[in-house]
Amino acid sequence: MDANRHPLPPNRVLFACVHNAGRSQIAAALFNLLTDQNKALAISAGTQPAPHMHPEVVDAMGEIGIILSGVRPLLLTNDLAGQATLLITMGCGENCPVIPGQFREEWNVPDPKGQPPVKVREIRDLILRLVKNLIARKDWGGKPPGPGSRPAG
Repeated sequence: MDANRHPLPPNRVLFACVHNAGRSQIAAALFNLLTDQNKALAISAGTQPAPHMHPEVVDAMGEIGIILSGVRPLLLTNDLAGQATLLITMGCGENCPVIPGQFREEWNVPDPKGQPPVKVREIRDLILRLVKNLIARKDWGGKPPGPGSRPAG
């Protein structure tokens, strides 16, 4: 194996929502911050990707030191979903792919698009609790937080 290549973690979580500009991006960013990436890694995608991140989400995540301003929404495809060991849907309903044999969870989380800052923070913090619970249930933790990288919640 090439010394510069790192093996993919055994578990790949795909967070999916409609526009991939809010909920799923928050979840993937928090997940990758808090998990041991030798055990699991998250990506996010949407069934109808927006042209850019929702600005209110970028602001709320920036408040806890996570920069999403350069992130671009990604189209959720069957191929992308098939690479995941766990698919977590967040409001895309019947438009999300169904992959036989794949584990899937639905997280009922409100859409932060167009919400006032206080509501977006509440949604971010709800997602944080869900992500922490997932990591604990799957025993994917263990990554010590670095200075200044610990999200509120």
